[in-house]
Amino acid sequence: MAQVLRPNTTGSLFATDGKPHPLQDTLLVVTLVCGVLAFVTSMFHSLHLLSSWAGLVGILAGAYGQFISETTRERFGLIVGLGLSGVGFYLGLAHGGLFGGVI
Repeated sequence: MAQVLRPNTTGSLFATDGKPHPLQDTLLVVTLVCGVLAFVTSMFHSLHLLSSWAGLVGILAGAYGQFISETTRERFGLIVGLGLSGVGFYLGLAHGGLFGGVI
């Protein structure tokens, strides 16, 4: 029963290989935060600037994060963030776009 008492030695919450991945974790958090922000603000027509820009930043950060990700947990979170960012970005574009009414 020694295997039950084995300590958890992972270096990061999102790393499954036991090594820390600070850049990947940062990109994951940025993608998720921008995705949630873009998705929530896309439901309001007047916040199209915020939703489209947050979605664009989330898409770019998530795409680069997918390119350099090393574990499945990172990829899973990045895909969720990319989906939310994409929906928020495209709804923001439909409501007025990146520069709608400003330029």
